[in-house]
Amino acid sequence: MAITVSIDLGFEFDVKAKASEVFEVLSDVPTSARYFPKVDQLIDLGDGAYRWEMEKIGIGSANIQTVYASKYVSNKSKGTIVWKPVKGEGNALVSGSWTIKDNKTSTNILLEIQGELSLPLPGLMKLVIAPVVEAEFEKMTEHYIASLTKRFGGEV
Repeated sequence: MAITVSIDLGFEFDVKAKASEVFEVLSDVPTSARYFPKVDQLIDLGDGAYRWEMEKIGIGSANIQTVYASKYVSNKSKGTIVWKPVKGEGNALVSGSWTIKDNKTSTNILLEIQGELSLPLPGLMKLVIAPVVEAEFEKMTEHYIASLTKRFGGEV
């Protein structure tokens, strides 16, 4: 038996770096992934697809590891990086996008993430586990944004 936890996050922020620099970092998945916490491995599957293997976390006597793959497509002229899930890889489906806008003296960044994580737990655990998983993912994403913001010279 498994439970499914859904994630839907959106963040918008402005940084001091030029849009071209922001795009360069965010469109290079291995470079961008260095700023995301608790990544155990990032595996290049080829053709713009990467498998993310997160560190195992323990909940009671059980260890849970999130593993998923997404295919990334960058469009410099539109200032977008979009990723869609690669089915059949891991226990989660993750999609999302970066939208980068040049504001002349700063760069506006919009991050949107949607995900579904399947955990091998009894259905009764969903009420307890879902809020914990959602909060942990949001906390990791906020840490990611803080690390990127620092990399880009701070927030405007």
